[in-house]
Amino acid sequence: MYDYVVKELPQAIQSLPGIDVNKASICGHSMGGHGALTIFLKNSDIYKSVSAFAPICNPMNVQWGQKAFSGYLGDDKSTWKEYDATELVKQYKGPNVPILIDIGSADNFKDKQLEPEAFQKAAVGKLSINYRLQDGYDHSYFTISTFIDDHMEHHARALCKM
Repeated sequence: MYDYVVKELPQAIQSLPGIDVNKASICGHSMGGHGALTIFLKNSDIYKSVSAFAPICNPMNVQWGQKAFSGYLGDDKSTWKEYDATELVKQYKGPNVPILIDIGSADNFKDKQLEPEAFQKAAVGKLSINYRLQDGYDHSYFTISTFIDDHMEHHARALCKM
C-alpha cells in the first residue's frame, strides 16, 4: 500500500488536467489515519499537509498494533519503530507543518487504541498539532462526514500557500 500511495498513484494521476503532484496532501481514518501520519512523516518533501480522523497514533503501545506488528513484522520491536507514527515523529526533521486530528469523545477506541497524547507529546517543537476532541462523536462515517469540510479547508490552506 505504501508504494501505491507514494509512487504509483502520483504517477497515475500526474497527466490529468489540473493535477500538480507537487502539491499533495494526505488524510486517513483509523488505521488509514495512522498510514497518513506515517507516510507524511517519511515524505514531508512530497506531502505539504496531513490530517487524520481517529488515527492509531502509537501502535507499538496498544493491543491492536502489537498484534498487527508482530504478525506482519515479527517480534523485533526495533523494526516496529519504522512503522509507528509516534516513534517516527520523535526523529522528524522536516518542516513544522500543522496537522489536524479529529477524534470523537464517544469513539470506543479512543482510550485504549488511539494514543493521540503520545503523538502530541512527541511532536512538541517539531509539528503543530491541532487535536480536536469532538463531543459525542464516535469512530463512524458520521464523524468523518461532519468534519470533512474542516479537513479539506486545512489542506487547501496549506496547498494555497505554495
